[in-house]
Amino acid sequence: MATNRSRRLRKKLCVDEFQELGFEVNLTYREGADGKVVDDFLDAFISEAMEANELGYIGGEDYGFVCLARRGSVSEEQREKVDAWLKGRNELAEYTLSPLMDVWYPENPIRTGK
Repeated sequence: MATNRSRRLRKKLCVDEFQELGFEVNLTYREGADGKVVDDFLDAFISEAMEANELGYIGGEDYGFVCLARRGSVSEEQREKVDAWLKGRNELAEYTLSPLMDVWYPENPIRTGK
């Protein structure tokens, strides 16, 4: 595979300096949580944790991926805000957030140099 790519191609492929970061979310609800509780939680999650922090959520009620609502990367600060929001929710028995990872190529390491 070619490694000498033009800037335009690197941007189209979201690689190198155009790498985009996000993180995974796993949610486990308290025992006995019915569909209304889950739906209400997800509505609040989308409006208060995602949209309020300019993030997008792709997934379902128990697993998903968080990325920036526009082109770019989620910051560690945005990830921490989501973590803080989830900590305050009594609908959840537990949750996990992955470290930041490449949105397009999850197997690739995070680019640290500028």
